[in-house]
Order: sequence, then C-alpha cells, then structure tokens
Amino acid sequence: MTADTARPRPRPRWAADPVDQLAEELAEVCAAAVHPDEIAAVLEADGLTGEQITERYGRSDAFELAAELYARVPRSHPEPAPRADPWKAHPGRFALRALVFTLPGFGYALGAPLMTGARDGYGLPAGTAGLVSSALFAWAWNQGLAHRAYVRLAAGGRPAAARCLSWGAPLGALLATAAALLAPGPAGPMGTTCFAAGQALYLAAATVLLVLGHERLLLLTLAPTAAGGVLLLFLQPPSVLRVPLLLATLGGVLGVAAHRILRAREDGARGAASPGPSPLASLPYGLFGLGCGVLTTLAALGDVLRRSPGAATAGAAVIALTLSMGAAEWLLYRCRGTALKALARATTTRGMLLGAVRVLALCVAGYLAALTVLAFATALLWEDGPPLTAPRLTALLALGAVLWTGLLLQAFGVAWTPAALCLAAAGAESAALALRISTPATVQLLVCTGAAAALLTVATALLGRLTTHR
Repeated sequence: MTADTARPRPRPRWAADPVDQLAEELAEVCAAAVHPDEIAAVLEADGLTGEQITERYGRSDAFELAAELYARVPRSHPEPAPRADPWKAHPGRFALRALVFTLPGFGYALGAPLMTGARDGYGLPAGTAGLVSSALFAWAWNQGLAHRAYVRLAAGGRPAAARCLSWGAPLGALLATAAALLAPGPAGPMGTTCFAAGQALYLAAATVLLVLGHERLLLLTLAPTAAGGVLLLFLQPPSVLRVPLLLATLGGVLGVAAHRILRAREDGARGAASPGPSPLASLPYGLFGLGCGVLTTLAALGDVLRRSPGAATAGAAVIALTLSMGAAEWLLYRCRGTALKALARATTTRGMLLGAVRVLALCVAGYLAALTVLAFATALLWEDGPPLTAPRLTALLALGAVLWTGLLLQAFGVAWTPAALCLAAAGAESAALALRISTPATVQLLVCTGAAAALLTVATALLGRLTTHR
C-alpha cells in the first residue's frame, strides 16, 4: 500500500458532513456541556480511536473533534429535575414540642407555696438565686449533652445516643442540684431546695426523651402538672394536692426516660460502640445555652434585680419565648428547604446571595410575627407582670431574633460564633444591670439588636454559599 492509498479520500461536496450527523446524535450532550473536554470524554467513552476519528471525520484527535462539536451546537442547559424537599416537616410536630417546652412552666405556679418564707435583698423568695443558678447550669449542660447525643445518634444509632445519655443526664442533674446548693445569697427553705433538685431531674429526663424522639410520651408525663395548672385558673389548691401532682410528673418522666434508655441500649447490646467526637465539640452548644439562659433570665427579672419602682417579674415574656420555640424550630426547617429551592433557581453568585437574603428575611419576619402574637396573648393572661409597652415588645423581639438566628447557625454547624455573641450580649446586659445603666428593657433592646444584626450578617453570608447546602 502506497502513501497515497493510505491517505483518507476527500469526501465529495454533495455528501453529508459526518460531523453534522455526529452533532445531531450527541445534541443533548453537546448542548449541556460547559467545556469541549466533556464532549471529548464522551467520544472516548464511546470507543472512538484516533484512527477512526481521522478516517470518519477528518479531524486529528478527539479533542479537535470535540471542539468542533462544541462550536456547532448552541448551549442549552436543561433545568434540573424537581426533587423532594429533604427539610419538609409537619407543623404538628413542632406544635407538640412547643407544648412540652411550655407546660413545665405550670410547675413553678404549683410549687410556689414551697418557696414561701423570707425574702432576699431584691424582694424575691429566699433561695431564688439557687433556683436560677440550677436552671442556668441545667440549661447549658443539657444543650451540650443534646448536641453530643444527636451526633452519636447520627453516627451509631439509638444505642449510641442512649449510652451517651445514660451517663450524661444523671451527671447533669447532680451538678445542677449542687449549683443550687452552692449558689450565693440566703438559703431558701427546704422546699426550694427540693424543687431545684426536681427541676434538675426533670430537665435531664426531658432531654433524654426529646433526643430519642419521644415528644408524645413527654407530653403524657406532663399531664398531672398541666391539670394542676388548669386548676389554678379557678382556685388555689392546698399544698397537699400540689405536691403529688408535681411528683407524678417527675416520677413519670424519670421512669419513661429510664425505660427508653434501657430499651435502646438493649437493642444495640451486641453492636460495638463507635468512637464519638471529642466532648469539646459540644462545648459551644452548651455555652450558647448558657448565654440564652442568662439573656432570658434578665428579660424576666431585670426590673426586679435593678430594684426599679413597682418592679415585677416579666413572666409573660418568658412564656411567650418558650411557646415560640415550636414555631422557631419549624421555621428553621423551612429556611433550609426554601434556601435550597432559591439556590436551584439562582444562576449567578449575586443571585444566590439575594435569594439567601430573601429567604432569611421571610423566615425571621415569620418568627417575629409569631412571637408578637404570643407576647400579646400571654400579656393578657398574665395579670401580675409589667404591661407590654412598645419598648418591651421591641426588646423581646430583638432577643427572639438572637435566639432564632443562633439556632439557625448551629443547624449549619456554626457553633462558636453564636455562642460567643450570646455570651457577649449576656455579659453586656449583666454589666449594664450592675452599673445601673439605663432601664433593663432599653439595654436589652440595644444589646440584642446589635447581636442579632451580627448573627444575621453571618447567616446571610453562610446561606449564600453553595458549599453550605451540601
């Protein structure tokens, strides 16, 4: 064979161009490609060799042919197929969680006779400092414990989470009780100490049931306390009736929590325990809980601690915040799901950022609207508290924005930023209270507005990044 016979023969002008035919066959691939190399990879995957490309299409190699196909076929990127929202959740579940967050408040009303007696320097029942210290410690401890248990739940299933809770919950209850005994200030009556111990045990057991997903069982154990709270609306039952109702709830929640831990551990008794992350990974979640607890306590007791004229405990604000946590959790899910949809529609980096801003603004506005409605409703029912003035409502909304945005950042794994900002806000409010700078509501409004603005800035930047939603 001579060199002339080996050279490919020129194709007559009347013959169809084989490159056009190939472009029609690979139209979808070529239209969706963002670079010619993607087409070259398809050609090589189809088994086309360099000799075949030269023989059939008159091009030197797959890359030259791919570049020709890329130039001939217009770009047409298809819309991604719709997919199910991984963050879709039924609102009823979060309404249930709002109830189990709020109903324990009736326990304080039922236990009020246990805390009668001498008053401290602020006019509060002796032992209030211990009760508050115990609650703050339990709040922080159980936030960190819940995070660690959820991590173990994701890595090793319910048995791993149960092992974590089986030692963490009792230890937290013991330390919270010790915090009540060691708190500064005048010691309260024995009833206050017993109530603080019961509060610590209840919070530990409730954490177990919430982590393991037994909200309905927790609600059932709260039935005696809820019944007592309803009874208080009509009469003042004697202590001989109040105490058994509190003990029924405490005994029920402890028994159910212990049973569920044992069941979960038995289910995984034969499996090997997987190593979990360092406990330090849960530290910022506990610190965030501590900061939130201090901010909420100051919102409730700020006027009393400052000894303002006619000061009263703002219990309605705490009840409204607690009730709003159900809506807050549901909106956290909606924020993540809606952000994914906005991300899918965005075609530019700027569009992604604007979509994140819209989603975040709508979800924050929805939560603050729910909190506003609850604040007015609880203010109407709570006759002994201070009136819900515009400054107080605005300060409460600023605090709610801090709590909700901090929880959102934690949901994306950003833990130290909300922890640091909440602790800084709590420290600033405490310092202002000690120095008697302005009124507590004004300080809360200024401090929480600044903290909320910082948290929202971080959240906007986070939601506007593609890697955040993987």
